[in-house]
Amino acid sequence: MQNILELKAMSSLEKCFLDEHLADKREQTQFTVFHNQRLCFQLGACSHHEKLYRIRCRVRLSGDLAEFASVRLVTSMPSAFPCIPTVGDDRYIRRQPGLYPDLLRPLNYRGCVSLLVHQPQVLWIEAELPPELPAGLYTLTAELQDMNSGEPYGSQTVTVRVLEEELPPQRLIHTEWFYADCLASYYHVPVFSERHWRIIERFLRAAVKNGINMILTPVFTPELDTYIGGERPTTQLLGITVEEPGRYRFDFSLLERWIDLCRSVGVEYFEIPHFFTQWGAKHAPKFVASVNGRKKRIFGWETDSCGEDYRQFLSQMLPALVSFLEQKGVASRTYFHVSDEPHLDCLEQYRRCKELIAPYLKNYPIIDALSDYDFYESGALEKPAPAIKNIQPFLDHGVKGLWAYYCGASGVNVTGRMLAMSLCRTRILGLQLYLAGIEGFLHWGYNFYYNQNSYDPVNPFLFTDGEYFVPSGDTFLVYPGEGGEVWESMRLNAMREATEDIRTLELCEQKCGRETVERLVLEANGGKPITFTEWPDDPAFLLDLRDRLIACIEAAG
Repeated sequence: MQNILELKAMSSLEKCFLDEHLADKREQTQFTVFHNQRLCFQLGACSHHEKLYRIRCRVRLSGDLAEFASVRLVTSMPSAFPCIPTVGDDRYIRRQPGLYPDLLRPLNYRGCVSLLVHQPQVLWIEAELPPELPAGLYTLTAELQDMNSGEPYGSQTVTVRVLEEELPPQRLIHTEWFYADCLASYYHVPVFSERHWRIIERFLRAAVKNGINMILTPVFTPELDTYIGGERPTTQLLGITVEEPGRYRFDFSLLERWIDLCRSVGVEYFEIPHFFTQWGAKHAPKFVASVNGRKKRIFGWETDSCGEDYRQFLSQMLPALVSFLEQKGVASRTYFHVSDEPHLDCLEQYRRCKELIAPYLKNYPIIDALSDYDFYESGALEKPAPAIKNIQPFLDHGVKGLWAYYCGASGVNVTGRMLAMSLCRTRILGLQLYLAGIEGFLHWGYNFYYNQNSYDPVNPFLFTDGEYFVPSGDTFLVYPGEGGEVWESMRLNAMREATEDIRTLELCEQKCGRETVERLVLEANGGKPITFTEWPDDPAFLLDLRDRLIACIEAAG
């Protein structure tokens, strides 16, 4: 059987839709990885069988790296809301509802891929290289065979150069808000049951594996994205007992288990939820306590954020929490929040709320998503995280220790992680953060599986947009797989590669100097500067720049 199967090896930056042709995609068969970096590439396959409308192929790996490699299927997911129809830019791949490649799922049919005639399918091939593997040239071959007979249909070999150099540790602090309640809701397990803890661990491991090193820690239930008067499922690690009106006792045993678990999988930083409600800081978040032996909500939407009862509670809870964090040895790596996305019209309210907690958090960084420079200039918040579409005034004024964030509402002429954006547009974030000297990056959705304002749970396999909440891809980076497993997305891997790009740039800077790195970036982009609004949306640019950086690193010795 000749010419039945068309195969093409591609970089991890390509997106191949079901109605596209592999011939239009850029081929790549040679890869270079640092000694402590994963190999990731894609293998496109398309059947041109003259008689069968479908063939089913077993995937067989061979070669030097086969024992370290795995294969997943790039699966196209539904998007009814790929971008905001009334706004946007011309750099989206597509703007129409349809199927968008994103999910990386295990192969079914005992390791087979189904190919419809003239319709491309893409395999995601990844190799975790052991630290003892010597530097050098290696091969990895993927062969597609008939599922039943084992007859070979075609194969593709790639060459991998493993460098002696290792990437330096990640310095960027990266948080994608982690929702324990969404995991309990989707898998229908009791909150903090043993089953829930096992699922949480898997999702934490996947986060850390992909460059997320700070975890939103539900000391109390995060009040984020909750409709006024509504409640998200209680995920409160802090045990509270009301001993008498206005007097509380605290139990940190669940929080200790959380911190121990996080540290065991590699989490480096902890993020405490916001002490006041979103978009105005008018109320307290939900707190549940034992009152006369019964669980009861003691604070929530009915609580004035600056009222005496909540003030008295914070005066007892915060010193106890800080003492516990110090005992656990994580105090220096813990960050706090006041209220998410405050606007200038609530400046005084925000200031009053911050003054309630600041005396107890003098040695701790307090950060919030804040995009109004006038708000920052008032002095109400020392460590802002502006949306990248509004970040320029902060950069112009040389704000030190600056963070950044983006979300679906800001997906115009800026980078992002929507399904309708190219993976280059997602990954370019790393270069932008490096050039701007950004300390931390924040996004609100690692695994948000509710709809807008958390009225209802949603199935992320059906609604990649949070049920018409935000453009597809904004609400999560991972899918809840079968049996509590984590199924990654292409976008998650692009975000990880963005952090690896920063580490590559930093390594080159260590060896060759910042001026040299900036010159290499400028040359790779044809002399044009790269900003948060102007960048080359072309995989060839990122791949070429990486080659230049590696050559510079190796030349420096």
